Amino acid sequence: MTITTAHITDYASYLHGEERAAATIAKYARDIRAFAVYLGGSPVTKESAIAYKAQISGTHAPASVNSMLAAINGFFAYHSVGVKIKPVKTQRRAFLSAERELTRPEYLRLLAAAKSKENERLNLVMQTICSTGIRVSELRFFTVAAAKSGVAEVTNKGKTRTVFIPERLTAALLRYCKKRGICSGCIFISRNGKPLDRSNIWAAMKKLCDDAGIAHSKVFPHSLRALFARTFYAVDKDIAKLADILGHSSIDTTRGYVKENSGEHRRRIEILRLVT
Repeated sequence: MTITTAHITDYASYLHGEERAAATIAKYARDIRAFAVYLGGSPVTKESAIAYKAQISGTHAPASVNSMLAAINGFFAYHSVGVKIKPVKTQRRAFLSAERELTRPEYLRLLAAAKSKENERLNLVMQTICSTGIRVSELRFFTVAAAKSGVAEVTNKGKTRTVFIPERLTAALLRYCKKRGICSGCIFISRNGKPLDRSNIWAAMKKLCDDAGIAHSKVFPHSLRALFARTFYAVDKDIAKLADILGHSSIDTTRGYVKENSGEHRRRIEILRLVT
């Protein structure tokens, strides 16, 4: 098989029919196109796939490599290519990297920075994600009707779950809607009336980093969802309930959200006092 644009488009349409997220489809398409560029018009072979794996393993982190290989393997399976690339073997870390963990004080500084710049919409976007644990792509389900009822019905990956909105947030959202003249539909919209795009939210958050005194590596929409997960788990300690709230199909995915950071992990090791 020689990979063509039509093959990639066909696979993207299939993923859309499977109700995969738009961001996921776009990423998979990018990964497959990158592999096609590497092949340079040559047909797919087991040898070329393995060679590509070796090349990207030298330039990307193992997790990124495996994500790219998953996209390519899915493409192979859909088109019955008869080739499958084994993922890079990795050992799961017992702790989080402190360089990428957004803490509660840092989150509050982000909110303060947005407020100082009079960016009320971004301030509320961050509070909505962090206080409910939703994915940034799920903001579109936060409508005026949802704010009035205090409940948002969120559909993602073929599943619908109920998300409760904190009372203080519902009050803030309704005040925002009244001020902006938003009477119905999605609350967080762009100037042309469309739901906010993930990349725009990410870019806006990054602009707050210097004012808030936070490393850029810690600030992205997903870090707000992760902060919700860690905060919820610290109070409730029910990982199964947290998985349901986050919309995870596997508790193993949720475990990755509630690991302690490297500093806490080191303190636990030191407390053992097993060195004489």
